[in-house]
Amino acid sequence: MPATAAPSTPRISLITPDPGADEARRRGLRRMRSVAVGLLALAAVVYVVTLGRDGFWGFVNAGAEASMVGAIADWFAVTALFKHPLGLPIPHTALIPRRKDELGKGLEEFVGENFLQEDIIRERVAAATISARVGDWLSDPANARRVVDEASDVAAIALGKVRDDHVADLVTQALVPRFHEEPISPLLGSTLMEVLRDDLHHGVVDLAVDEMHRWLLDNPETFSRVLEERAPWWAPPRLNDAVTSRLHVQALAWLEDIRDDPHHRAREALDSMLGQLAHDLLNDPVTQARAEAFKDRLLEHPQVVTTAVSLWKAMRSALLGSIQERDGAVRQRLLLELNLFSQRLRDDAVLRDRLDRAAADLTVFVIERYGAEVTTVITHTIERWDGKEAARRIELHVGRDLQFIRINGTIVGGLVGVLIHALSLVVG
Repeated sequence: MPATAAPSTPRISLITPDPGADEARRRGLRRMRSVAVGLLALAAVVYVVTLGRDGFWGFVNAGAEASMVGAIADWFAVTALFKHPLGLPIPHTALIPRRKDELGKGLEEFVGENFLQEDIIRERVAAATISARVGDWLSDPANARRVVDEASDVAAIALGKVRDDHVADLVTQALVPRFHEEPISPLLGSTLMEVLRDDLHHGVVDLAVDEMHRWLLDNPETFSRVLEERAPWWAPPRLNDAVTSRLHVQALAWLEDIRDDPHHRAREALDSMLGQLAHDLLNDPVTQARAEAFKDRLLEHPQVVTTAVSLWKAMRSALLGSIQERDGAVRQRLLLELNLFSQRLRDDAVLRDRLDRAAADLTVFVIERYGAEVTTVITHTIERWDGKEAARRIELHVGRDLQFIRINGTIVGGLVGVLIHALSLVVG
């Protein structure tokens, strides 16, 4: 059975992000090539014109000859990086098209070993003084306003993307099942214990007693009518009036006693009842089972989802209205908090140091966890490049500077040629 060839990595074409910049680089490369070729041609002309002459022109001839050698040698070296010189398959030429994968691997290792090291990262983050720069930048009201505006726009978009059915699904599929699983008795019992221990419920009792007392004062007819509806049919009206009037007076007096006496027996009875309830919620299985059953019935009621959606819609409407208003309360609060934060960043060196260390720790964590994947992108990307096109692109970016090697080779070669000619005359 014939062996199946391994699938080759698909080659991709390099995308030109800025055609205008590439055209400028191309013109610069052509110009420097013309200069290098022009110097080689000048050296060749000088060499031919001064061939066979002695004296001063002998030095010129030797310099021109060495200039041609240097220019051609450096032309060969530069060209061999990107293609075969003169199209000849000379060994160790066209290095980039032929060995781009090895070059990519070497670049990956170079970046990982020299840039993604913890000491280097911490040094660069510390030198960047990120928190100080952020504080200075936020101190400009225009910048603070820009941050608030951008954050508000993003928040408004995010709120607009959340539909009612998303909230309903969250409640029915995530929250309600979770609440069913979590026992509510320990939470209720512990909370009630804390409320009783800190006497937090006394304020609620005072408020309820005051409201009941005020209602009785303002609504004696309603109180009498409610009692008369429950009086026996055979009772005389005058007797009913007297009884209800007396009950109204006694109810007001009773509420006044409770209101004015913090140690009233009714208050103590309420405290005792609540304490017993808290104890039973924590320790009595029967009470706990009843509380859990009540919780389950409440969660299974269809009105739970409807109420959740209604609350969400009301909250979203209020938030959107304030966020979208340029001078709304939310934006003004955000501006105030940003101003306070920027002031602290500028004044508090300890805070700046703590934030810079946190930024360094975060950067080191990300690099240690994902640095290998980041550097591997270099190798994988270069492996997918077409070799010849990659060579053309790299030459377009660095070829202009490489032409100076040819120019320098021409000039230095000429000087060396003159020196060698002078030494040969001295020795000879």
